[in-house]
Parts: sequence; structure tokens; C-alpha cells
Amino acid sequence: MHWFKSSYSGSEGGACLEVAYDWRKSSHSDFNHGACVEVATHPTAVHVRDSKNADGGPHFTVTPEAWSAFVRGGRG
Repeated sequence: MHWFKSSYSGSEGGACLEVAYDWRKSSHSDFNHGACVEVATHPTAVHVRDSKNADGGPHFTVTPEAWSAFVRGGRG
């Protein structure tokens, strides 16, 4: 799991809330550490990142409905 400080936490270090994502590697990813996509799901969001740049690298977030449409489109 990857823990991070919530944007709702206080900046003085007092009232801090940490949240965790459980990242899963796609079953279609390359097992030689090549093209690896990871996702972390939540009831209101799906987070997607490149596992080669997991620590602090960019990721994007979509709604569960958008992710489902994307997955359905890839099965064609």
C-alpha cells in the first residue's frame, strides 16, 4: 500500500489524515519490468500510474464509470 497525507490535513503537523491506495499491476503488463500499468480503485475514483515511476511519478484519476467504459472498449 502507498500512504500519503490527505489535502484535508493541517499544515502544522497536528491534525493529519493519511490515506492508502492498494495498487495492483495490470494482468496485461509486461513481466520483464517493461510496460507496466498499475491501478488503485476506490468507490468514487480509479487511479492509474506507470509502475516504473511509482514513487512520486505522475498518475491520473478517472471515475469508475469512465474506467469501466475504457476496459470494455479494450476487449473488442
